[in-house]
Amino acid sequence: MAMTASSPAPVGVGHPDSERSPFARLTELLSPYQPGKPLITLAVGEPQHPVPDFVGPVLARHIADFGRYPAAKGIEPFRKAAASWLARRFRLARELDPETEVLVLNGSREGLFFAAHAALRHVGARRGKPAILMPNPFYPVYGVGARTAGCEQIHLPTTRETGHLPDLDAIDEATLARTVAFYIASPANPQGAVATPDYFRKLKQLADRHGFMIFSDECYSEIYTREAPGSILEHAGSDFTNVVAFQSLSKRSNLPGMRIGFAAGDRKFLAAFHELRNVAAPQVPVPLQHVAAAALNDEAHVEENRRLYRAKFDLADQIIGGRYGYQRPAGGFCVWLDVTDHGSDEAMTVRLYSEAGVRVVPGSYLARVQADGFNPGAGYIRLALVADSESTGEALHRLVGVLS
Repeated sequence: MAMTASSPAPVGVGHPDSERSPFARLTELLSPYQPGKPLITLAVGEPQHPVPDFVGPVLARHIADFGRYPAAKGIEPFRKAAASWLARRFRLARELDPETEVLVLNGSREGLFFAAHAALRHVGARRGKPAILMPNPFYPVYGVGARTAGCEQIHLPTTRETGHLPDLDAIDEATLARTVAFYIASPANPQGAVATPDYFRKLKQLADRHGFMIFSDECYSEIYTREAPGSILEHAGSDFTNVVAFQSLSKRSNLPGMRIGFAAGDRKFLAAFHELRNVAAPQVPVPLQHVAAAALNDEAHVEENRRLYRAKFDLADQIIGGRYGYQRPAGGFCVWLDVTDHGSDEAMTVRLYSEAGVRVVPGSYLARVQADGFNPGAGYIRLALVADSESTGEALHRLVGVLS
């Protein structure tokens, strides 16, 4: 069924839970209860693997740089490292220009937020109320960015039937004509689906025909256990028009507290984006940019990171098996389980916490209700396999015990 210009999710401005953190809601949900066993947290996607050994020495060498304000666009060594890494990692039409096509971010989240504001001005007038499209479930910052930019949020359901990615053929022309930007996550959060080359090419064709920006959230691209996910940049041509990829060191290099990432792609958009961020966005300390450059130039710690995640997904394969709709994800470190046969996702979250001491996130908290009343996340729970293998295995055994 086509999604029309009149079918955004009704949960919007004014709804008490429309744009709240799912983790704040989770804390409130579980506040009346105590964990039934020693707590194992699989709720927050915060990597727990060791910080790379080189971080401390690099930081120490550049400690004096904390004494000056950072430039908004990022230091040249970092931008060059980012451009070189992209060229090594992906099959690009050409290497990006670090001077004009790469921009440092204070973590990908703030970049994804401010990008909505820059896009509205960059794309110009739309035919109707400006809209920003996003998958549903989705990373909450997409919706907040759209609302604060004054754009309508249009949530595109991502279900097992759609391959856990938005169905591009189901979006009507009137909606595309007023689209400012399209957020896509590959690997997807929470389901771990990866966009194929054909999918990226079709999305790029839509963006070029209708003149909107594609914001490709690729922060999980380096967490996979089989085939390496691709990038939208591989299908953006030699000028990367209408395409920006967002990357982060949080997942790839186990540096969530360092808050550093980058945006790469369309130079005209990035020039406007830089102007906005230069007056409104947080700057990235220079010593942290040197650490990030070192991280981007080292793959050994990333390969070890993948080995650790692979071992945990092997455990999930063995312990969960074919239950609860489990499928080993193509990318990312999350498990998306269907618990509808056992009760609501909220009720199962409470049971797992109060009976088994396992903290997970209700899938409905990661999605929004569609116009037809359907919440694509309802009935699911999300597990982030970020703890060590022993804790992960114990948590999975407890989960199966509760749901059996």
